[in-house]
Amino acid sequence: METIATSVNEAAKALGLGRTSIYRLIHEGRLETIKLGRRTLIKAASVRRLVDDAGAGVP
Repeated sequence: METIATSVNEAAKALGLGRTSIYRLIHEGRLETIKLGRRTLIKAASVRRLVDDAGAGVP
């Protein structure tokens, strides 16, 4: 099964960023999240889109 959402820690590791940077990207609306109980999960599609946009030179 394909990963649909990932934890903040897993997203940070995958992107090579710290947790603070991940939360900043969430606050800026550049990463989409879902809440399941007390957990904040980041949609995998938004992580891919962030990387694709960065590769295309989109700020």
